[in-house]
Amino acid sequence: MSDVLEFAGVTVVRGHNTLLDEVDWEIEEGQRWVVLGPNGAGKSTLLNIASARMHPTRGVAGILGDVLGAVDVFELRPRIGFASAAIAERIPGDELVRDVVLTASYGRIGRWREDYDSFDAGRADELLAALGVDHLADRRFGTLSEGERKRVQIARALMTDPELLLLDEPAAGLDLGGREDLVARLADLAADLAAPALVLVTHHVEEIPPGFTDVLLLRDGKVVAAGPIELTLTAKNLSATFGLPLELEQHGERYSARAVAPAQP
Repeated sequence: MSDVLEFAGVTVVRGHNTLLDEVDWEIEEGQRWVVLGPNGAGKSTLLNIASARMHPTRGVAGILGDVLGAVDVFELRPRIGFASAAIAERIPGDELVRDVVLTASYGRIGRWREDYDSFDAGRADELLAALGVDHLADRRFGTLSEGERKRVQIARALMTDPELLLLDEPAAGLDLGGREDLVARLADLAADLAAPALVLVTHHVEEIPPGFTDVLLLRDGKVVAAGPIELTLTAKNLSATFGLPLELEQHGERYSARAVAPAQP
């Protein structure tokens, strides 16, 4: 089994809807994956399986050497860092930013009566500094801008020193400046040899940070293509993923895409 993640025929069915359909996917230690696809492609469902928050209807999901259905997920989840809009919505608006990060040590959202030692407090401050938001440590989470919240959520996801880090659309809702700042910080994280294996979900090739190694393209719950980014992220594969003819351009280590202009009569 892969050191990090191995899906074999993973299928998720809810009612009459197939959210994931026979997905095969493997992640090795040190890899940085981006998952691309349109709305409804199954990207968030994929991450819910990878974060041990959902079990597949069929197939085998191996995560960090364990198999879902044969492991205590409450022991597995602390080994996985996960940042998503669904988690952010559960964070109390009046929670101090430092506590938003710190409470990940206990797998909690919202500080109550638990005690934290100086090591935990120091790590929380170091992570906030690494994401450029240490000056906000004593602010209330609800007062932050969207870009600031996204960086705090990533710091929280890293708090337990995870072996796998999952980021579900971290640039969603950001303006151009906020997006570019986040992309640069994720590029730094990708370049860090001590960082865990990374998975970034997005709709947009423009949000792929430099240093990401592989791409999974998903449409209607099925894998269109998967593999090294320089071989797999092509105009043909991207067009099949989004269901319309697209042009793909590369600018150094960044990408952009647009619809193919119709031929002039």
